Amino acid sequence: MYQRIRDLREDRDLTQRELATVLNCSQQVYSNYELGQRDIPTDVLIKLSKFYGVSTDYILGLKEK
Repeated sequence: MYQRIRDLREDRDLTQRELATVLNCSQQVYSNYELGQRDIPTDVLIKLSKFYGVSTDYILGLKEK
C-alpha cells in the first residue's frame, strides 16, 4: 500500500508537499504514510482514492486495477 501511494504520486509528478496540502496535513505526516511509519487513517485513504480516481481496494493492494 505504501509503495502504491508513492507510485500514484510520482506518476502525476506531484511532490509530497503538494499532496500534503491536498490532504490538509504536513509534508512530514504524508512522508510517514509513504514510508509505512504511520497508518493511513480511513478518511485520508478515501481522499486519496477520490483524488487519484482509483478504488480504496487498489490503494490497499487488494486489486490490481
